[in-house]
Amino acid sequence: MNIVVLSRDTKLYSTKRLVEAIEARGHSARVVNHVKCDILIEKKNPQVIYGGQPLTDVDAIIPRIGASVTFYGTAVVRQFEMMKVFTTTESQALVRSRDKLRSMQILTRSGVGIPKTVFTNYSKDVGSIVDNVGGAPCIIKLLEGTQGLGVVLAETKKAAIAVCESFNSLKARVIVQEFIKESKGIDIRAFVVDGRVVGAMKRTGKEGEFRSNLHRGGTAELIQLTHEEEVTAIKAAKALGLHVAGVDMLQSDRGPLVIEVNSSPGLEGIEGATGHDIAGEIVKFIERNV
Repeated sequence: MNIVVLSRDTKLYSTKRLVEAIEARGHSARVVNHVKCDILIEKKNPQVIYGGQPLTDVDAIIPRIGASVTFYGTAVVRQFEMMKVFTTTESQALVRSRDKLRSMQILTRSGVGIPKTVFTNYSKDVGSIVDNVGGAPCIIKLLEGTQGLGVVLAETKKAAIAVCESFNSLKARVIVQEFIKESKGIDIRAFVVDGRVVGAMKRTGKEGEFRSNLHRGGTAELIQLTHEEEVTAIKAAKALGLHVAGVDMLQSDRGPLVIEVNSSPGLEGIEGATGHDIAGEIVKFIERNV
């Protein structure tokens, strides 16, 4: 098969591992920078142009779309779908997962537990918003944040009000979320491929840091999920229509709580922590469907 990895950087660990896994299983791999693609929209003849030439004979794509280029990256994925090319991440699921508010609404409707969350349209009554999530400390997140950026822990109600008012003055949309103190700066990432958890790791924030993101200096180690955690991860990915997903959860006194479902999860941390060939699992998923 001819498999295209949509990625802006051939040197990224995830991109390199996907290419290795594709070739190791006897397929042809090509990395295409999606932001440099042109989309030709024509009746009965949709095309993706790259380097001045139409991309033809593509059997499947693996989208690695960064949050900053979601709009255009999704358009490229959608164009491949119109060309009847299989994709490991469907365009609509990608859009759904990148909208934090919409994804949380979908998750709760599907019976997935999340921390208590409030979204408001630049409300001036910030104090009551903090009270609605259980008071301080609380988490304040930018709707467009990624990799732990735009996430603030407000230790007091006064600090929470000041942060929210500052974001409001900048017309930056935020959500306010309850702080799960029993998680102690630790979260779990379950990597789901085709409705099955293929690896899981526990991520711990560095000392003095409540965010456990590996990009922020956190550490990762192998973890055995409980049955409830595994079921929650699979249910969350399915609710958003994602066949490949990194489901981030907190361990709480009321069970696992999903804080985010990532549609382009990195492979370095999960493969390093588990020792599993996660890239190979993604390629096997393509083989089963193409």
